[in-house]
Amino acid sequence: MNRPPFPAASTFGPVRFPETASQTGGPYVHIGLAPEQAGFDIFENNFGNVLVTPDTRGERIAIEGRVFDGSGTLMRDVLVELWQANADGRYAHPGDDRDVPIDPSFRGWGRAGADFETGVFRFETVKPGRVPGHSGAPQAPHVCLVLFARGINVGLHTRLYFSDEAEANRSDPVLTGIEWEVRRGTLISQRGQRDGAVVYSLDIRLQDTPDGGRETVFFDI
Repeated sequence: MNRPPFPAASTFGPVRFPETASQTGGPYVHIGLAPEQAGFDIFENNFGNVLVTPDTRGERIAIEGRVFDGSGTLMRDVLVELWQANADGRYAHPGDDRDVPIDPSFRGWGRAGADFETGVFRFETVKPGRVPGHSGAPQAPHVCLVLFARGINVGLHTRLYFSDEAEANRSDPVLTGIEWEVRRGTLISQRGQRDGAVVYSLDIRLQDTPDGGRETVFFDI
C-alpha cells in the first residue's frame, strides 16, 4: 500500500502551514484602486476624489496634503481614502440611523492618489458637521483618512481636523485624549484661499523627520 505524502491530521493533530509573507502596497495598488491615474480605463464607475455634486449642501472646500517618510522624502505613490459625515453631521451609511438629514447628493467617501509629480493628494468635498462620539459628546468636525503606500503593510488610519474650529477642537474627545498638545497639532489642517476657493492643507509624516516635523498621530482601528 502506498503511504500518503503527509500524515493524516486526525492522527497527529491539525496540519499547520506557514504564514504567507506580508507585502506592502506596491505599484499595482493604483492599477487596482485608482486605474485612471495609472492610465487604465477598466471600471465603469471610478471612485475618485470628488465627493460633491452641484446639489450638495454645505460649505464647499478642498482638502490637500502631502505625505513624507521617515527620511523626510516626499512620497508620490500614496493612495488616500477619505470618509466623512455630510454638512449636517450624518454619515452616508445604513449604520447611522440618527434623526439627522441625509444628503442624497453627497457620497461621503472618496479615494485620491498623490500626484506623481508634486506628491499632493486632493479631495473636493464639503466641511462636515459634528457627530457624537462613543460617550455621546459631540466631536469636532473632522474627516477620517486611510493611507496605503510602499512600506505600509496595513492601511494607516488618521484624522484631519480644521484650524478654524478651535473651540470645538478643544473639547473633542479624540483630540483631548492625545497627551501632548504638539501631537494634537499633527491632525489640524490649515485653512487658506486659492482662486476664491477654500483649501485646507495638512502634511502627514509617517515618522519624525530630520527637518523637525512631528510624526502624525495614527489610530489603531
